[in-house]
Amino acid sequence: MRKIQYFFESQAFGVCTKLGEKLKIPIASIRLFFVYASFLTFGSPIIIYLTLAFIINFRKHLRRRNNRVWYF
Repeated sequence: MRKIQYFFESQAFGVCTKLGEKLKIPIASIRLFFVYASFLTFGSPIIIYLTLAFIINFRKHLRRRNNRVWYF
């Protein structure tokens, strides 16, 4: 079970983890919210999840780009 959980946590963009850290809410509660809300609203929270994933990855990209040393 731990291997499956680790796989999904490492491959799922880290959106729930990031939200849990920022809001100081258990990560499992956030994941359950996304799952239940997706079933109740026919998948519309998936759009929110993917938007947050894009923003997080874009911010990581900008941080990596700003830390590089440019040689001319």
